[in-house]
Amino acid sequence: MSTIKRSVRTTRRYAAVSVAAVLSVGALAACGGPSDGDKEAGAGGSKTVTLVSHDSFDVSPAVLKEFTRQSGYTVKVLKSGDAGAALNQEILTKGSPRGDVFFGVDNTLLSRALDNGLFQPYEAKGLNGVPADLQLDKGEHRVTPVDTGDICVNYDKKYFAEKKLAPPKSLDDLVKPAYKNLLVTENAATSSPGLGFLLATAGRYGDAGWQGYWQKLKDNGVKVVDGWEQAYNEEFSGSAGGKKAKADRPLVVSYASSPPVEVLFAEPRPAEAPTGVATGTCFRQVEFAGLLDGAKNEAGGKALLDFLLGKQFQQDLPLKMFVNPAVKDTELPEVYAKFGATVDRPLTVAPKKIADNREQWVKSWSSLVNK
Repeated sequence: MSTIKRSVRTTRRYAAVSVAAVLSVGALAACGGPSDGDKEAGAGGSKTVTLVSHDSFDVSPAVLKEFTRQSGYTVKVLKSGDAGAALNQEILTKGSPRGDVFFGVDNTLLSRALDNGLFQPYEAKGLNGVPADLQLDKGEHRVTPVDTGDICVNYDKKYFAEKKLAPPKSLDDLVKPAYKNLLVTENAATSSPGLGFLLATAGRYGDAGWQGYWQKLKDNGVKVVDGWEQAYNEEFSGSAGGKKAKADRPLVVSYASSPPVEVLFAEPRPAEAPTGVATGTCFRQVEFAGLLDGAKNEAGGKALLDFLLGKQFQQDLPLKMFVNPAVKDTELPEVYAKFGATVDRPLTVAPKKIADNREQWVKSWSSLVNK
């Protein structure tokens, strides 16, 4: 498996800040006639709708072509660094946005986006197919849930089989002596998976308990590195990259979608994934899209939001961005369904609580872990 291919899905989540880069995907030629959305835009209205997103936005060309066929609009994509960097740019250009729709704000950053008034309300078609617990702005519909992903501890199956040791199942397990010096995680101040893991502990142990839990993790030999690439591809013994690097940590903070990726890009393809997921350690991220306030092509933006909840786009998500479709009962690709972990009870923290506490939590975490 190529460690470069590994993550379309995680590139934007390695670091909280990165150098912003903007590139555009050429607009696709229309294959059908103008839609009602074109009529709303007026006879001279733009036939291009601009999607602003993070660097890891990925979609099959055939899917974008289908959107063009259905709506008459072509799509231009502006990629703007990781999710945090992309959001920062939209805040700086509030009211005069660079595009029509923003894709990629998740529940760890949602309150910041909403508090800055970046989006105008729009209830996308197909929203009734999205579970209510994902509709975090249900009353106003300023954002539309598009996908979910779970940050979880992954484990090296071979290591635990050889040691005849059961892999951990929960956060409580990770502080037990049997797992001393086995876990590597990312820095919560510089990495989105690292922040997600911190939020998992805050959700599980509360304001009064999460720091005590991290002290136990530290005493049990947790290793902290800057970002996901280093943790997964250099330190984790279960990854293709880790095997080459002779890594010695059989537990890593990654994603519930990591095992199918290990299978998908392996040559030859194995019968089972070499890694597993401790589903009792997972924090759920929900990713949203929204119609930007001041969008020049409002009709096209609404059509695109509808399409993001449509069958073609939702089915394309798992093997392009390695996330779960937000629309329930979406058919999953076989390799993703077979090898991906199902997280029935993920840990969560309300977006408002994250917004109110994120800075102090990270500061306290840094003081505790780095001292």
